[in-house]
Amino acid sequence: MPFAFASLDLVVSSLALHWTNDVVGTLIQIRRALKPDGLFIGALFGGATLTELRQSLMAAEVELTGGAGPRVSPFADPNDAASLLQRAGFALPVADVDRVTVRYAHPLKLMADLRAMGETSVLAERHPRPLTRAVLARAFEIYAERFAEPDGRIPATFEILTLTGWTPSSIQQQPLKPGSAKMRLADALKTVEHPLPRDED
Repeated sequence: MPFAFASLDLVVSSLALHWTNDVVGTLIQIRRALKPDGLFIGALFGGATLTELRQSLMAAEVELTGGAGPRVSPFADPNDAASLLQRAGFALPVADVDRVTVRYAHPLKLMADLRAMGETSVLAERHPRPLTRAVLARAFEIYAERFAEPDGRIPATFEILTLTGWTPSSIQQQPLKPGSAKMRLADALKTVEHPLPRDED
């Protein structure tokens, strides 16, 4: 990345990281560009994004051709999101998940929006066969059959992962050592502490 080492206080990435070939490598470069205690906030699409479209395309292709390949780009798993930051060397990593559902009159409208957003598939390992009109038409039928809502509109799920991490610094809060607490949790909660029963020997 074209930024000097430890030159930035804040880096914000909005729905772009899912296009990188090496997400962890990109995050490492971002961390190196941040000053100590610098903040990174990034949003990227998660694994449930376009799940309805993915399922419909796969079912149609299996039905008509006897096999299927990836037609929608893969996205990060929410359970792995915070570990991406940890692997890149960020401190205090946090990952939040939001799901947004956009409703369309027809799957073709969704496809048009994806093309206009620049979010069509650019997989290097593309399926060797191009997507045919017959497969696409059948996918639209399956989409409506499986996912249409009572008013006939079809939903498209977008899962957005928001990652937050700090560049390590000596001034950051540090976790206390186990057993070093100066106050009992039961006292703070104003409750009676009940010891767990011990197993019989």
